[in-house]
Amino acid sequence: MEPIIVIVGFLGAGKTTLLKRLIKNCLESEWSPFIILNDYANASLEIQQFNKWIEKRYLKALNGSCICCSGINELRDFVNNIPERKRGITLIEANGTSDACSLMGFLGVGIDNRFLPPVQVSVADLVNWQNRGKYNELEVNQIQMSSLIVLTHIENISKKRELDVRKELQALNPTAQITTMNKIDFSFIYGLNPSRIKAKKLNHLDAHWSSCSTDLPALPDIECIYEICKLIPKTILRIKGCTKIGIDNHYTYFERVANGTISIKPFNNGSPITGPKLLIIGPDSKISLLTEVINTSIRSASFQSPNNS
Repeated sequence: MEPIIVIVGFLGAGKTTLLKRLIKNCLESEWSPFIILNDYANASLEIQQFNKWIEKRYLKALNGSCICCSGINELRDFVNNIPERKRGITLIEANGTSDACSLMGFLGVGIDNRFLPPVQVSVADLVNWQNRGKYNELEVNQIQMSSLIVLTHIENISKKRELDVRKELQALNPTAQITTMNKIDFSFIYGLNPSRIKAKKLNHLDAHWSSCSTDLPALPDIECIYEICKLIPKTILRIKGCTKIGIDNHYTYFERVANGTISIKPFNNGSPITGPKLLIIGPDSKISLLTEVINTSIRSASFQSPNNS
């Protein structure tokens, strides 16, 4: 029977990093992984990064819906149609606002009997754990439904902070195994049983925020990225963008996570299949906001250009 592993965690906690480690470990152990990636608007862009390891036919992007509610039927139908493989395993990365209780409850009903019951793995960011303000309850909900908890960003905290968070996690979910990102391997995953913890119900609407995206034109310089990230308010919990910078013909990918950290790196997967985009996730996400900050950043770059001095 084929295992199904669902990876959950708050925005920016390290779900995709964990997924990459598990994919490599599966391949080294001669398992055949099928990858499903769920995101609000750019799952198709995100999943391109796995092309170098996994054949395209074993990759699936689920865009624009949340798999814990409106997208659950699509997810379930897709899982049931995954091709049978020798030593197959299905790895699902849920978007960062998934209601884990609803997801695991719905996904476990109607799955073909060639699959094992789905097992959830949570990623817990030790730096930001329970520093999410009104979103703390969502983070707790994800932990309570998990069979394994993977700690991330451990290098950025004190030993006391790590021990304190571990105690909180164990109190919330006494049956879950706890490990760290640098120690995770496939041996932690295979053989896990679904959690039997009865999680506290979450107001389902609290797990969802609005999101939107728009086309992102080529930017004059890299400072425009920082300007865009500065102009978008902190209530927006995630910013993602991909476009060309200056005269560079290659694409650049950037991201601002919930704690405000900005990362910029080359997009090493050719051209984004969605085209150049700017995406935001958070309360009051509006295309008008995106249009305004893009135009402002480009105007600012033009004003500061030596040709205009």
